[in-house]
Amino acid sequence: MNIYSRPIESFKYYLIGILLTWSAVTFADYVPPSDMLEEEIVAMIRNFMSKPDIPLKGERGYVEDIMRINAVDMEWDIGMSVHEPVDPSKVARDADGKKIGIFLLHGGSGDFKTMHKRADLMAKKLGYKVISMSYPGRHAFHTPDRIWPGRNVTAYDHHKYSLEVRTPIWLRGEHITRDQYDIIKDHGQRPRYGIRTLARAKPGTTFYYRMAGWPMAFEKGGVEAMKKHFPEDEYSIYVHGHSTGGPFTMMLSQRVPNIRGILAIENSSFGYIYRAQAAWGGQLGKIEGFTRVEDEDILLPSRSDPFNELYIRSWRDSARYKGPELLGQEGPEALMRLPMIMEDILEDWGDTQRYASFKAEYIVTHGIEDSLRQAAEVTAKRMNLGKEETEELVDRYIGLTRELKGRGVKPVPPVMFQITAHSRDHSREVYEEVVIPMFGKMRPAPKVSLTQFDLGTHGYMNGEHVEGVPFGVGPAVFQQWDDAIKGGYFQ
Repeated sequence: MNIYSRPIESFKYYLIGILLTWSAVTFADYVPPSDMLEEEIVAMIRNFMSKPDIPLKGERGYVEDIMRINAVDMEWDIGMSVHEPVDPSKVARDADGKKIGIFLLHGGSGDFKTMHKRADLMAKKLGYKVISMSYPGRHAFHTPDRIWPGRNVTAYDHHKYSLEVRTPIWLRGEHITRDQYDIIKDHGQRPRYGIRTLARAKPGTTFYYRMAGWPMAFEKGGVEAMKKHFPEDEYSIYVHGHSTGGPFTMMLSQRVPNIRGILAIENSSFGYIYRAQAAWGGQLGKIEGFTRVEDEDILLPSRSDPFNELYIRSWRDSARYKGPELLGQEGPEALMRLPMIMEDILEDWGDTQRYASFKAEYIVTHGIEDSLRQAAEVTAKRMNLGKEETEELVDRYIGLTRELKGRGVKPVPPVMFQITAHSRDHSREVYEEVVIPMFGKMRPAPKVSLTQFDLGTHGYMNGEHVEGVPFGVGPAVFQQWDDAIKGGYFQ
């Protein structure tokens, strides 16, 4: 039954939402709840969506910004959208009285558009200024609407069945030609991914050097975007990276002085922690194919993606999430309609892929240090660096996967983890047994909390089985962020 169709029930949920919000922001030090039950989530969503809209700048509700930066002696274009109230007085402030800035990074196959629903809701309902940045190479500079045209894999010679794939655009006007890469069919991770299609950059090509250099462009691009749009004397910044974006917001959190907190709904952690999370099975010591990291009492998977291989995503990536989600929502009976499920997955994938649908970020998100070292050494050789400078660059690359340490280093800011009911990779058990203990070993250890939502999937903005929830658990997540930001959790 639609719970919103009954006046008494509707009013009850509205009152619950009001009380939850009031109680959260009236205490000096907000403490995130351990669990959010369905009734509470729905009430919070209703209360959030009932807030009046604040007019935003731009005809589309945002303004696009493109920055050109120089990193490792190469130029890079970084694209983003800026969502903010027309009236500067409407920009919300945190517990310290600073304006609230939100920095968003999308997930593994998307670009800045993937986060637009989130950015729009936070800006118009809460008055935040929000930036949604594309990863280096993910912005479709070559189309007016920034939608990627056509398919991400095409056959360009039907007689030989040669394949051509979509490649990143790291610089406006630059195009990676077909002669710069080989197509590889990888069967090595078939239980998780199926057969993967990879574009392997040939040594000495522009593609090769871009694949070696993009981690440094990502680091500098994020820093410069926040420096430009969130001046330190005006703004407190709160960062969120969905899924693959998580390790990059974790990395940036110590490199931008006015980042005050990490908003971590369904996001992966630092690369070395996510490796441990991916390895977890309750008995880490008995898992084969893993290596032990120095000074860490945990086993990490020996994943070995080369830095010069671009993963071309497919319908298989949708399938690997849909299976566990349906298992949690419906149980094994869902397999009885497997043909229907696959039809839906293939239809959703479609004949064209509007988002980038390729991925190079595993070397950072999984902390693949050998590949990062190789990328740094290739970059150093191109730049004609000496031995000492090369090692410094290697340290910078590998440092993207871990918290910074040492005298004078900004500590990791407070983290607010949130996980959904039917997530494939983010369970309460793995957070309590692996993720949170590893944060506890940091010096100094940051404040960390964990909230389990009783609804939702990894794509937490997707509609749930509860009628009238078109944005999934997203609005409830954003309300909890607002309660924490204004209630002192990040102070």
